[in-house]
Amino acid sequence: MQQLSVSRLFDGEQWFDNVSVNIDNGIVHSIVPAVGNIQSGMLVPGFIDVQVNGGGGVLFNAKPNLQSLRTMLRAHAQFGTTAMLPTVITDNVAIMQQAADAIALAIAAQEPGIIGVHFEGPHLSVAKKGVHSEQYIRPLSAAELAIYARADLGIKLITVAPENISPAQISQLVALNVIVCLGHSNADAATVQAALAAGASGFTHLYNAMSPLTSREPGMVGVALSDPNSWCGIILDGHHLHPVAAKVALAAKPQGKLMLVTDAMSPVGTSDTEFDFFTGKVTRDGSKLTNEAGSLAGSVLDMAGAVQYAVQQLGVSPAEALRMASLYPAQFLSRSTGGRIVAGAPADFVFVDDNWQVLACWINGQPIYSSL
Repeated sequence: MQQLSVSRLFDGEQWFDNVSVNIDNGIVHSIVPAVGNIQSGMLVPGFIDVQVNGGGGVLFNAKPNLQSLRTMLRAHAQFGTTAMLPTVITDNVAIMQQAADAIALAIAAQEPGIIGVHFEGPHLSVAKKGVHSEQYIRPLSAAELAIYARADLGIKLITVAPENISPAQISQLVALNVIVCLGHSNADAATVQAALAAGASGFTHLYNAMSPLTSREPGMVGVALSDPNSWCGIILDGHHLHPVAAKVALAAKPQGKLMLVTDAMSPVGTSDTEFDFFTGKVTRDGSKLTNEAGSLAGSVLDMAGAVQYAVQQLGVSPAEALRMASLYPAQFLSRSTGGRIVAGAPADFVFVDDNWQVLACWINGQPIYSSL
């Protein structure tokens, strides 16, 4: 039996002072009044990131293998991520297959922190492609469907543009245990609503690369904000959306339906200032990534930084910001015990100081990162 004694603990719902967490074989056994040496800081549920393109100097598309997944996880664990969906950006079928094979290896080996895969594309809108490569944007075919049908990939999440994939195809994907998100789309509101009715349940990086809300055509943004049942990921890096836009989303969506994502690229956890991206380069300027045309190209955001931004810049309560980073993504992914520190849940924890700097991180009770 392991034991962690901390001055503050957030269990996913409420705060406790001076408690000890007992861990048995990677599972939370009990939470009791503190005994022994008490560490000063906040123990909170591990962060769950559903959109991670890279980290530690690795872009998953560029090196879709098991070692890349390990590198990415360790880079993000420094910032509190204990579970992630490595994300495959729009690419050819061969890269998608290699990425799927790497994910399958990780799932079979119970690789810490790798819980599934996110295919962001290739069934997107050229008009809202962002930095996705137009040459690989295409309709759904049997080749991709065979990948999405695999049962060895853990949690499967796919981002599609609903004007380029039919409601019947969305229903087909959902029947294959795929979570369908909508994004990189110029669809009108009626098309978006039809996609939700067919089984789509989320929106990828709200506001970014989607048809805007206007008075007579609500677009994807309008439907995303008004629909009470769907989840929205938001990138709180100070570049992808204005704080007022973030506050509109917080006011519009029911509690529990906004979740923090990073859309992180390879420089996270490194000092890299540029990296190759398909046929071009992406340059880092502080906390901003842009391609050669000046367009935003993912982020160098980490989950702890997103929590910190929510609290310090948007006035979100610490408890709610933490739920946006852990409990709500877990609920979106149907991970029944995720995002909580309660008896019977996996011992996935982050230990942070009062400024949201990560001091230590555990997955299944095993230390993954520590600066203590």
